[in-house]
Amino acid sequence: MVQGISWSTIALGSLLLIPVCSIGGQEAQSPQPEKSKPPVKMEQRGRILGIGGIFFKSANRDQMREWYSKHLGLADKGGGVMLPWRENDDPQKKHVTVWRVFPSSTKYFDPSPAPFMVNYIVDDLDALLDRLKQEGVKIDAERMNESYGRFAWIYDSDGNKIELWQPPPAKP
Repeated sequence: MVQGISWSTIALGSLLLIPVCSIGGQEAQSPQPEKSKPPVKMEQRGRILGIGGIFFKSANRDQMREWYSKHLGLADKGGGVMLPWRENDDPQKKHVTVWRVFPSSTKYFDPSPAPFMVNYIVDDLDALLDRLKQEGVKIDAERMNESYGRFAWIYDSDGNKIELWQPPPAKP
């Protein structure tokens, strides 16, 4: 104890002084004093909303799918497993994350040497690609437009291919 104050009180007090922390990939401010106004929330277009898919290669695709089905209940019959979810801030917005095993011979991940690829759901593909271009991120020239959404691919600093997916607008 230092002058009647325990070390645990000092440690807790020092934790409360940390001004910024990271929550869910977004910067969050510590609570504001009551007299100050809360920060204005700015909605930036071109944000990641969630994971749209997790894809990986396997030399024995059927055995791998059987293992995941038996032990984890992920029954992939060939097109992947659809895992539905809703947005936390807007529970009316429904999404799906696809989990899928690809054969090791797939060219879908090329030119990435990685045996996996993550698909991220985005709110505005064009806005995100514009920002990433300005930031110097390697962007694949290929695009894909399907009834189930628009796709583009980028590469992280290790050369891993990342799929970006903007689902079609929700029907009223």
